[in-house]
Amino acid sequence: MITVLTGQSETQVEAEPGTSLWLNADYLEGATGWTLKPEGFCKDDICVPVPADGSETFARDDQVNVSAFWDLMGKPSASSAAGDIWYLGEDADSRNAELLSLQAPDFTLPDFEGHYHSLSDFQRKKVLLLTWASW
Repeated sequence: MITVLTGQSETQVEAEPGTSLWLNADYLEGATGWTLKPEGFCKDDICVPVPADGSETFARDDQVNVSAFWDLMGKPSASSAAGDIWYLGEDADSRNAELLSLQAPDFTLPDFEGHYHSLSDFQRKKVLLLTWASW
């Protein structure tokens, strides 16, 4: 069992831990939002072709090398020493665009009484966020 973390989700998938993230093609979309099609890796209207000289690097049988695909797109990935936990990050340009938009990502946190509130609950209202960290 492997845990795949992205900025949007945490997914548990059946796969062998290792130095590369090889997933069954059926798990690819659930873990990353991308699918493998004859034209390449696709998400919505965007398709990234698989290089002809490295097709075995990215796919074999029913397995997809997600870490190699992430590297091809210029996005960072990292794994635990055992290879059973993987983080698939966003590229610097995407992160920079998000920061420049001045839009906070939606999140949900409990208040002191245990009631959950999302930032989107206060849409079109002024919100003051106070944060604190012990470090």
